[in-house]
Amino acid sequence: MLSTNTDLALDPRLAQAIANPLFPALDNQLRAGRHISADELEQHSLLQEYYPELEAFYQRYHVELVRAPEGFYYLRPRSTSELGTSILSELEMLVGKVLCYLYLSPDRLINEGVFSLLDLQEEILTLANETALLRMVNQRAGGSDLDKRKLADKLKSAIRRLKRLGMVSGVGSQDKFRIGEAVFRFAADVRTDEDPRALQLRMIKEGEAVAGHDQDEEQENDQ
Repeated sequence: MLSTNTDLALDPRLAQAIANPLFPALDNQLRAGRHISADELEQHSLLQEYYPELEAFYQRYHVELVRAPEGFYYLRPRSTSELGTSILSELEMLVGKVLCYLYLSPDRLINEGVFSLLDLQEEILTLANETALLRMVNQRAGGSDLDKRKLADKLKSAIRRLKRLGMVSGVGSQDKFRIGEAVFRFAADVRTDEDPRALQLRMIKEGEAVAGHDQDEEQENDQ
């Protein structure tokens, strides 16, 4: 028998948020691990206007609706959550860190935030140890041209995954993308008084870019 306890009635503002035509798609995106930034104007505005109500709504599912200091939103599951989660690979974590480093760089302003896969590959090979990078792709990698092609393919895959998570967006050809503010999810551990770009660089070079932080876990249902 269904409960008729009126104490469980929806808050009027929560009812407004859920009744919004944008909510079903937005809810699906959040549950799939997507980060919603100001670039997605309508969805972002909905989250911004009804944040307290939606925060309470998702708490019922043991999930936290996070509003990051940079202004983007995402769902972070708790240990008791029934939402599916998956863990980013070492290479995907490293790519995220390097993208955050590029986002903080002067080149972002010069290029209007647009970079290519070649830019990413050159930057990641400059900042990180090439041997360690190749072994993320193949433990027996010896630095052959085939190993480097496999690395390039893995970088493309990492970008595709980060696109699904709302951290980068495609621009024109498949080889170009724009870095979004949601890459600051990879900078949660550098919000200190130290220069963030310098600290991010140190972490990449010292191999701390793939340390286990809460951003390691990303919700994703498109496996």
